[in-house]
Amino acid sequence: MSDSLLQTRAVVFEKPNALVLADLNLTAPDTDDVIVDVDYTGISTGTERLLWSGNMPPFPGLSYPLVPGYETVGHIVDAGANQRGRIGERVFVSGADCYDGDVRGLFGGSASRVVVHTDKALQLTDAVQEEGTLMALAATALHAIDAGAKDGAPDLIVGHGVLGRLLARLTIASGHPPPTVWEVDSVRLAGATGYEVKKPEDDARNDYHHIYDVSGDSDIIDSLVQRLAPGGEIVLAGFYSSRLSFAFPPAFMREMHMRIAAEWQRDDLHNVQTLIEKQALSLDALITHTMPANSARHAYQTAFGDPRCLKMIMDWRNPS
Repeated sequence: MSDSLLQTRAVVFEKPNALVLADLNLTAPDTDDVIVDVDYTGISTGTERLLWSGNMPPFPGLSYPLVPGYETVGHIVDAGANQRGRIGERVFVSGADCYDGDVRGLFGGSASRVVVHTDKALQLTDAVQEEGTLMALAATALHAIDAGAKDGAPDLIVGHGVLGRLLARLTIASGHPPPTVWEVDSVRLAGATGYEVKKPEDDARNDYHHIYDVSGDSDIIDSLVQRLAPGGEIVLAGFYSSRLSFAFPPAFMREMHMRIAAEWQRDDLHNVQTLIEKQALSLDALITHTMPANSARHAYQTAFGDPRCLKMIMDWRNPS
């Protein structure tokens, strides 16, 4: 194996608010590993924003410098002895931990080349291009719904970013009535497909049974309780950097249920892939910005600072 195959250029957060593109060495692949040349990576406005700002709560393996990213699409260019038959496949990779030296892979996917175990490389069809970076978010949305399927899908979704839009699309794809979606930013009120988006103050309803919050607002629970039907449920499907609390009496009076949607599982990823292949789920019109990887700093600033940016994709096909 050529030494050049074990080199990569990666986004490195040296510390909060300090980003560089660095040339790193990769660990050599084991017999069941694959080497992936990366075409596109997505920027997460949840976990990566917290890593960027330094507001990420204590997290296993968290320390700087680190390589972020868990939304990677590329193709397998080499592999360990047991996986040679996979060379040439187009794949989605949900992060990597493959860097020699002091740089940590958390979550490790924002690089021009990665080494991962074969199980972390999900084969995609050739028709799936940069939108394949949305697979993890779609799996997150599906997991949030499926984990509570016995009780019901969302009838109110709070937040009309990419995750909120995917939740709405998956709710409809699952055969449930279209949900209402709340959004406080006027820029993001547009773009609904088959459901209604409105500002909270324009919605008089207070009998929602299943409210899914993807706003990341740690102070939102009290206002959501007021909109619940008796016995209603609030699902926390976002990521929260601050301590959550709520007033007990209103929640008590409604016998409120609360559920936290955990990380997606492998089956969720495969189920999302099936829905996409059957054209039951569309990933169209969710990626709004694409920049070359050598403009990484600008890409991150836009992703985190411009409300018009639903999803930023970095193009690694010419990373120098």
